[in-house]
Amino acid sequence: MFQCDVCGATEFQEEVVSEVFLIDGKRVLVEDIPAQVCTHCGEPVFSRATTEKVRRLVHGDATPVSVVQMEVYEFA
Repeated sequence: MFQCDVCGATEFQEEVVSEVFLIDGKRVLVEDIPAQVCTHCGEPVFSRATTEKVRRLVHGDATPVSVVQMEVYEFA
């Protein structure tokens, strides 16, 4: 059993999530990532294998399936 790094809860459920990563100053959206999601706060946790696959996708030669425009706001 593991514990959520954000809230300390120990209950998770399997879900598929999307995450935006900042890679070399560029935002990259990765969709349909399998994750364990904290049932208390919603924080996703990825397995090592999943993390490695995401790393290979965004740093490798994978071709994006689409390109989206995204609004960006600064909270200052």
